[in-house]
Amino acid sequence: MRAALRGKAPTLTVERELWAAGDGIVVGVDEVGRGAWAGPLVIGAAVAPKDRRPYGIRDSKMLTEAEREGSFDRIAEWCDAWAIGVVTHDECDALGMSAALRLAAQRALAALDVVPDRVLLDGSVDFVGGGITRTIVKGDAVCVSIAAASILAKVSRDRMMRAEAENFPGFEFHANKGYPCPKHRMALEANGPTSIHRRSWSFMEGLPWSGLVRMPAFDEAPTLF
Repeated sequence: MRAALRGKAPTLTVERELWAAGDGIVVGVDEVGRGAWAGPLVIGAAVAPKDRRPYGIRDSKMLTEAEREGSFDRIAEWCDAWAIGVVTHDECDALGMSAALRLAAQRALAALDVVPDRVLLDGSVDFVGGGITRTIVKGDAVCVSIAAASILAKVSRDRMMRAEAENFPGFEFHANKGYPCPKHRMALEANGPTSIHRRSWSFMEGLPWSGLVRMPAFDEAPTLF
Protein backbone atom coordinates (compact mmCIF):
# COMPACT_ATOMS: atom_id res chain seq x y z
CA MET A 1 0.00 0.00 0.00
CA ARG A 2 1.20 3.50 -0.80
CA ALA A 3 2.70 5.34 2.15
CA ALA A 4 0.19 8.17 1.71
CA LEU A 5 -2.65 5.77 2.51
CA ARG A 6 -1.16 4.27 5.65
CA GLY A 7 -2.77 5.38 8.88
CA LYS A 8 -5.89 6.59 7.05
CA ALA A 9 -7.94 3.42 7.19
CA PRO A 10 -11.64 3.60 8.06
CA THR A 11 -12.67 1.48 11.04
CA LEU A 12 -15.49 -0.80 12.16
CA THR A 13 -16.18 1.36 15.22
CA VAL A 14 -19.72 2.32 14.20
CA GLU A 15 -20.58 -1.16 12.97
CA ARG A 16 -19.38 -2.73 16.22
CA GLU A 17 -21.42 -0.25 18.24
CA LEU A 18 -24.53 -1.21 16.30
CA TRP A 19 -23.82 -4.94 16.43
CA ALA A 20 -23.45 -4.68 20.21
CA ALA A 21 -26.81 -2.87 20.36
CA GLY A 22 -28.51 -5.75 18.53
CA ASP A 23 -28.43 -4.58 14.92
CA GLY A 24 -27.24 -7.78 13.27
CA ILE A 25 -27.22 -6.63 9.63
CA VAL A 26 -25.51 -3.28 9.14
CA VAL A 27 -25.27 -2.00 5.56
CA GLY A 28 -22.94 0.73 4.36
CA VAL A 29 -24.28 2.82 1.47
CA ASP A 30 -22.61 5.35 -0.81
CA GLU A 31 -23.46 6.98 -4.15
CA VAL A 32 -21.42 7.64 -7.26
CA GLY A 33 -22.38 9.80 -10.21
CA ARG A 34 -24.56 12.46 -8.61
CA GLY A 35 -22.44 15.27 -10.07
CA ALA A 36 -21.86 13.72 -13.48
CA TRP A 37 -23.16 15.27 -16.71
CA ALA A 38 -23.55 11.90 -18.42
CA GLY A 39 -24.17 8.30 -17.51
CA PRO A 40 -25.96 6.60 -14.65
CA LEU A 41 -26.27 7.24 -10.95
CA VAL A 42 -24.96 4.22 -9.02
CA ILE A 43 -25.36 3.40 -5.33
CA GLY A 44 -23.34 0.72 -3.60
CA ALA A 45 -24.44 -1.27 -0.56
CA ALA A 46 -22.01 -3.40 1.46
CA VAL A 47 -22.37 -5.61 4.53
CA ALA A 48 -19.15 -5.96 6.52
CA PRO A 49 -18.51 -9.36 8.14
CA LYS A 50 -18.08 -9.54 11.90
CA ASP A 51 -15.30 -12.14 11.90
CA ARG A 52 -12.86 -11.02 9.20
CA ARG A 53 -10.65 -7.94 9.38
CA PRO A 54 -10.62 -5.70 6.32
CA TYR A 55 -7.41 -4.98 4.45
CA GLY A 56 -6.67 -2.06 2.18
CA ILE A 57 -10.16 -0.53 2.20
CA ARG A 58 -10.12 3.23 1.85
CA ASP A 59 -12.42 6.00 0.71
CA SER A 60 -12.62 5.44 -3.05
CA LYS A 61 -11.59 9.06 -3.69
CA MET A 62 -8.24 8.40 -2.02
CA LEU A 63 -7.39 5.56 -4.41
CA THR A 64 -6.20 5.62 -7.98
CA GLU A 65 -8.32 3.95 -10.63
CA ALA A 66 -5.84 1.06 -10.78
CA GLU A 67 -5.95 0.66 -6.98
CA ARG A 68 -9.74 0.60 -6.98
CA GLU A 69 -9.83 -1.97 -9.77
CA GLY A 70 -7.22 -4.07 -8.01
CA SER A 71 -9.19 -4.13 -4.77
CA PHE A 72 -12.66 -4.71 -6.25
CA ASP A 73 -12.71 -8.52 -6.28
CA ARG A 74 -11.08 -8.76 -2.86
CA ILE A 75 -13.63 -6.39 -1.31
CA ALA A 76 -16.53 -8.14 -3.01
CA GLU A 77 -15.29 -11.46 -1.61
CA TRP A 78 -14.75 -9.96 1.84
CA CYS A 79 -18.29 -8.62 2.17
CA ASP A 80 -20.99 -10.84 3.62
CA ALA A 81 -23.25 -9.32 0.96
CA TRP A 82 -23.04 -6.46 -1.51
CA ALA A 83 -25.04 -4.98 -4.37
CA ILE A 84 -25.38 -1.91 -6.53
CA GLY A 85 -28.47 0.03 -7.57
CA VAL A 86 -28.40 1.79 -10.94
CA VAL A 87 -30.58 4.66 -12.14
CA THR A 88 -30.13 5.56 -15.79
CA HIS A 89 -29.54 9.02 -17.22
CA ASP A 90 -33.11 8.95 -18.57
CA GLU A 91 -34.48 8.17 -15.11
CA CYS A 92 -32.40 11.00 -13.62
CA ASP A 93 -34.01 13.34 -16.16
CA ALA A 94 -37.51 12.05 -15.48
CA LEU A 95 -37.27 12.01 -11.69
CA GLY A 96 -34.78 14.69 -10.64
CA MET A 97 -31.79 13.88 -8.49
CA SER A 98 -33.51 13.59 -5.10
CA ALA A 99 -35.96 10.97 -6.32
CA ALA A 100 -33.24 9.27 -8.39
CA LEU A 101 -31.12 8.83 -5.27
CA ARG A 102 -34.03 7.27 -3.41
CA LEU A 103 -34.73 4.90 -6.29
CA ALA A 104 -31.09 3.84 -6.66
CA ALA A 105 -30.88 3.18 -2.91
CA GLN A 106 -34.07 1.10 -3.03
CA ARG A 107 -32.66 -0.95 -5.89
CA ALA A 108 -29.32 -1.51 -4.15
CA LEU A 109 -30.91 -2.63 -0.88
CA ALA A 110 -33.45 -4.82 -2.68
CA ALA A 111 -30.62 -6.56 -4.53
CA LEU A 112 -28.95 -7.64 -1.28
CA ASP A 113 -29.77 -11.16 -0.13
CA VAL A 114 -30.20 -9.87 3.44
CA VAL A 115 -32.57 -7.43 5.13
CA PRO A 116 -30.78 -4.54 6.87
CA ASP A 117 -31.38 -3.69 10.49
CA ARG A 118 -29.44 -0.46 10.09
CA VAL A 119 -28.10 1.54 7.14
CA LEU A 120 -24.99 3.72 7.40
CA LEU A 121 -25.14 6.43 4.76
CA ASP A 122 -22.37 8.73 3.61
CA GLY A 123 -23.26 12.42 3.87
CA SER A 124 -25.85 14.40 5.78
CA VAL A 125 -29.01 13.76 3.73
CA ASP A 126 -31.05 10.62 4.33
CA PHE A 127 -32.31 9.41 0.95
CA VAL A 128 -32.86 5.85 2.23
CA GLY A 129 -35.56 6.45 4.84
CA GLY A 130 -37.44 3.79 6.75
CA GLY A 131 -36.22 4.96 10.15
CA ILE A 132 -33.11 2.76 10.06
CA THR A 133 -30.57 5.19 8.62
CA ARG A 134 -27.63 6.85 10.31
CA THR A 135 -25.98 9.54 8.20
CA ILE A 136 -22.24 10.08 8.63
CA VAL A 137 -20.51 13.10 7.10
CA LYS A 138 -17.38 11.87 5.30
CA GLY A 139 -18.48 8.39 6.22
CA ASP A 140 -16.50 6.85 3.39
CA ALA A 141 -13.31 8.04 5.12
CA VAL A 142 -14.14 6.74 8.60
CA CYS A 143 -16.55 3.80 8.24
CA VAL A 144 -15.41 0.54 6.63
CA SER A 145 -18.75 -0.61 5.25
CA ILE A 146 -19.39 2.78 3.61
CA ALA A 147 -15.86 2.82 2.18
CA ALA A 148 -16.39 -0.67 0.75
CA ALA A 149 -19.68 0.44 -0.79
CA SER A 150 -17.97 3.48 -2.29
CA ILE A 151 -15.33 1.34 -4.05
CA LEU A 152 -17.84 -1.21 -5.32
CA ALA A 153 -20.08 1.54 -6.68
CA LYS A 154 -17.24 3.59 -8.17
CA VAL A 155 -15.59 0.68 -9.98
CA SER A 156 -18.94 -0.57 -11.28
CA ARG A 157 -19.85 2.84 -12.69
CA ASP A 158 -16.38 3.46 -14.11
CA ARG A 159 -16.61 0.18 -16.01
CA MET A 160 -19.96 1.24 -17.46
CA MET A 161 -18.54 4.55 -18.64
CA ARG A 162 -15.43 2.99 -20.14
CA ALA A 163 -17.71 0.67 -22.10
CA GLU A 164 -19.64 3.71 -23.38
CA ALA A 165 -16.49 5.59 -24.41
CA GLU A 166 -16.08 3.76 -27.73
CA ASN A 167 -19.64 4.74 -28.69
CA PHE A 168 -18.96 8.46 -28.23
CA PRO A 169 -15.46 9.34 -29.47
CA GLY A 170 -14.34 12.82 -28.53
CA PHE A 171 -16.05 12.89 -25.15
CA GLU A 172 -13.31 10.84 -23.45
CA PHE A 173 -15.72 9.01 -21.16
CA HIS A 174 -12.94 6.48 -20.51
CA ALA A 175 -11.06 9.25 -18.70
CA ASN A 176 -13.68 11.63 -17.27
CA LYS A 177 -16.42 9.02 -16.68
CA GLY A 178 -19.04 11.62 -17.62
CA TYR A 179 -17.96 14.14 -14.97
CA PRO A 180 -17.30 17.84 -15.61
CA CYS A 181 -13.91 18.77 -17.02
CA PRO A 182 -12.67 21.23 -19.70
CA LYS A 183 -12.45 18.63 -22.49
CA HIS A 184 -15.95 17.37 -21.71
CA ARG A 185 -17.28 20.91 -21.83
CA MET A 186 -15.52 21.57 -25.15
CA ALA A 187 -17.01 18.40 -26.65
CA LEU A 188 -20.49 19.45 -25.51
CA GLU A 189 -20.12 22.94 -26.95
CA ALA A 190 -18.85 21.55 -30.26
CA ASN A 191 -21.13 18.55 -30.70
CA GLY A 192 -24.06 18.88 -28.33
CA PRO A 193 -25.12 16.18 -25.88
CA THR A 194 -24.93 12.45 -26.52
CA SER A 195 -27.75 10.03 -25.92
CA ILE A 196 -26.39 9.27 -22.42
CA HIS A 197 -26.22 12.88 -21.21
CA ARG A 198 -28.66 14.11 -18.59
CA ARG A 199 -30.66 16.37 -20.81
CA SER A 200 -32.64 18.15 -18.09
CA TRP A 201 -29.51 19.61 -16.50
CA SER A 202 -29.32 23.38 -16.87
CA PHE A 203 -25.94 23.26 -18.63
CA MET A 204 -27.80 21.97 -21.72
CA GLU A 205 -29.15 25.46 -22.37
CA GLY A 206 -27.52 26.98 -25.44
CA LEU A 207 -25.82 23.79 -26.64
CA PRO A 208 -26.23 22.51 -30.20
CA TRP A 209 -28.77 19.71 -30.53
CA SER A 210 -28.74 16.73 -32.87
CA GLY A 211 -32.33 15.57 -32.90
CA LEU A 212 -32.49 14.75 -29.18
CA VAL A 213 -35.46 16.04 -27.22
CA ARG A 214 -34.63 18.74 -24.70
CA MET A 215 -35.87 17.85 -21.22
CA PRO A 216 -37.33 20.44 -18.82
CA ALA A 217 -34.66 21.58 -16.38
CA PHE A 218 -34.77 20.79 -12.67
CA ASP A 219 -33.80 23.61 -10.36
CA GLU A 220 -31.56 21.24 -8.41
CA ALA A 221 -29.47 20.29 -11.45
CA PRO A 222 -25.86 21.54 -11.55
CA THR A 223 -24.82 24.35 -13.85
CA LEU A 224 -22.05 24.18 -16.41
CA PHE A 225 -20.37 27.52 -15.69
